[in-house]
Formats: sequence, structure tokens, C-alpha cells
Amino acid sequence: MSNLTTSSAGRRIASLLDENSFVEIGAKVLARSTDFNLETKKAPGDGVMTGYGLIDGNLVYVYSQDSSVLGGAVGEMHAKKIVNLYHMAMKTGAPVIGLIDSAGMRLEEATDALNAFGRIYHNQALASGVIPQITAIFGNCGGGLALIPGLTDFTFMEETKAKLFVNSPNAIKNNYEEKKDTAAAAFQSKDAGLVDFTGSEDEILANIRELVSFLPSNNEEEALMDCDDDLNRASSVISACAGDTGAALAEIADNNAFLEVKGAYGRSIVCGFIRLNGATIGCIANRTEITGEDGKPEKTFEPVLCPKGVRKATDFVKFCDAFEIPILTLTNVKGYGTSEYSEKHIAREAAKLTAAFAEATVPKVNVYIKEAFGTAAVVMNSKAIGADYTYAWENAKIGSMDAKHAAEIMYAGEDAKVISEKAKEYEALQTSAESAAARGYVDTIIAPADTRKYVIGAFEMLYTKREDRPDKKHGAV
Repeated sequence: MSNLTTSSAGRRIASLLDENSFVEIGAKVLARSTDFNLETKKAPGDGVMTGYGLIDGNLVYVYSQDSSVLGGAVGEMHAKKIVNLYHMAMKTGAPVIGLIDSAGMRLEEATDALNAFGRIYHNQALASGVIPQITAIFGNCGGGLALIPGLTDFTFMEETKAKLFVNSPNAIKNNYEEKKDTAAAAFQSKDAGLVDFTGSEDEILANIRELVSFLPSNNEEEALMDCDDDLNRASSVISACAGDTGAALAEIADNNAFLEVKGAYGRSIVCGFIRLNGATIGCIANRTEITGEDGKPEKTFEPVLCPKGVRKATDFVKFCDAFEIPILTLTNVKGYGTSEYSEKHIAREAAKLTAAFAEATVPKVNVYIKEAFGTAAVVMNSKAIGADYTYAWENAKIGSMDAKHAAEIMYAGEDAKVISEKAKEYEALQTSAESAAARGYVDTIIAPADTRKYVIGAFEMLYTKREDRPDKKHGAV
């Protein structure tokens, strides 16, 4: 056992893992390079502490960079320790957690340091989809080091001191740090979308533990816990959560526990994890409002698909499918965003989300909760692109477009009375949950209050699902 109290790197590991569970690997490793008098500099462990331990009794591998040793800079042996950790994690099927606090590349080692970065990247890429990878940034994570969180599944970032950048804010044309701190946690979580969670150091370490509890150890295991919640529990308030679907997902979840990821990015779509009868479920939902503590909306969104939210959802679908995590969607959308930015990106991003859902072989359940119009609704895990089971709340509207708009197009030039009558007729025939169910696009119409028991039933039924895809190396969308 190593002494975890003498450096910030060690203290972070001790705070993250179960008490007294950490076993250090490679504590005596030193740099081989002697150029520029490196041999005269004390560098225990070559600036990174590596090893394994437990989180709630589950095996994880951890590396923690020590900025007090050569700035935590990455050199040949520093990287070798991290790569060896990945080799062990792949053999045993356990997550890797990286705690980043580094000056970046060790300049004294030049090409050896460049090759070191490449070896880390290579092993991260090979591990992707096999074991969960988590990164937390507590100090600097700049230049080539910034690719490391980009190659992991989830990234945490300390909200006041941490810096994440390829180019520093002052190196960006027409920008400087005081104008826009592009390296700050706020920018990387809200604008760039690379960071999933921000907070204090203690909050981040606690949140990593919570996230790990939702994840399987590898792509061949399941994420299961005992459930002490009523499987048939009804919710009298869920129908009021059609706008704030984060709250709706909490109403459905075991013990009302919902863990949102990338909550600051692309906020018109919410992604995260819940448990249903103890099993982890990945959730994606359209969101039109965020409710404050006073119960009133503090932010609203149009019920449309926008590029950032769709991009976030695509990555999340791919992660869930890679790790055999079933997917639940709550659909409430009536089109695509109409801004210039959206028009530049939405067709491509929506196509990628469509492909992600279509290629995913995990159990997929969709609930139409309010409105579902046009191809935007098709993109959101419809039966047409592979949903295994679809529900609709009793008053949900499903169709090509809003009934009034359809009537105005079909009966252009008619007076308001005719338009109103035809809109009612169109709604009954073409946009009601009943009409969608009559055509087989909805399997069951349910009362909102009973959503939990119905989706649990669907996932229980789909537990043994097996589905093949065409024989190919991978899709290219």
C-alpha cells in the first residue's frame, strides 16, 4: 500500500476509492531519459500514480497525475505506466479513471514524449466500447493532453482552477482570456460539450462514484442493483413534467434517482441514466422547459431538434449500445430548429442520430408524451427506425404536422369555420394516439401516471432480445 497523503494526486485517489482499497503499481518507475539534466531531478513515479482499487466494492483502475513532480508532464515512462494500466483493465474488464493535472508534454524527452502520447491515444481507442473510461480534470489539461478526455466516455472538470484546451485562449485569433476563457469549465461544458460534469473537487470525486455505480464494468457485464421501490408505483405529477423531462425521468426511475450527463450542453435534449427494477437504463428525452426550485420554468425551449442536443444524443446512444444498456426515449418534438446555425448542421446531425438508433441492438422503448410531428419524431427512436416497443400517453398527438396547419394547407382559401372543422377532423383521423395505434405505430396507449410500470414491463419482456445487423465492419454515417 502506498502513502496517499503526501500529494494532491494521492489524496484524490484516496477520496475517490473505498477506504484502504488502493494498491499502487509502478511506484518505483523513473524516467529513462537523462537529457537536460533530468537525472538530477527527483521524480517519484515519473509524475503519475497508477494502480487499482474499489468503488462500492467494484474493481476500477486509476491513474492520477502529480503536478508537483516535473509538472505532471507526460514522458516515456509516465505514459508507459498509464498504458500498462489500460492493458490490465482490458484483461480484467474494469473501468479506467484518469485524474488529470499536468503541464502537458515533457519537452526534455521530445520524440519519446510524442510517441508516449500516441501510445496512450492508441490504447484508449482500443478500449473504447470495451471498458468505461472516465476522466476528471483538476489542473491543466492542454495541447495534446486535451485529446485524452476527448477519447473517454465521460469527463469531469473542476469549475474554478481546471483548464482544458488545445490552444490557450490567448492563442486564438481575435480572442484573449478575459474576453472569453475557452479553457474554462463553463466554456467546455456549455459551448464545447466535451465536459459532462463540473463542480468542486469533492463534488467531482463523489459524482464519479455515483456514475460508476450506474455503469457495467465492461461490455459483457450488466449494471444491476437490488430494487426496493414499488415496480407499479404510479405518479400523479408526471403528466405535468411533459416539458421538463428530466423531472419526468426521475418520476419513472427507481427511488426517483436520475443522473444527467452533459446537462449544460444542448439542453433541449436531456440524456442520462436511471434504474428500472435495478437495471441501468439510458434515457434520451426532448425537453421544452427547465423547472426551477419554485416550480416555475426558469428556461424554455422550442419543441424542435437542434444540432447540439442531437449530437449529444447520438454519442449517448452509441455508448449505451456499446455497453448493452437498454434505451428509453420520451418524445415531444414537432420539427427542426430554424436558426442559421441549425440549418448548417441539423441535417447531418439528425442523420447521425437516426443511424445510431437504427444500428443499436439493445432493447429500445419509446414513449410519446405530448407531440410527435414530422420526420423529427421519426428520428427520436420511432418504430420505423427500430424501437422495439412504443407507448403513447392518452392525449399525445402523433402525425405529419399539427392538425390546424395541415387543414390550412389542404383547404387554403377557405374561411375560418371550414379550417376549424377540417382541423378537428384531421386531428381525429391523423394525429391522435388512437389513429397511430390503429396503424400499429403505437403498441399501447397509457395513462401518464402508469408510465413506470409499463416501461418496466416492456424492458422485462425485452430482456432476452437478440438482433443481428448486416455483416459489415462498421457504418459510415
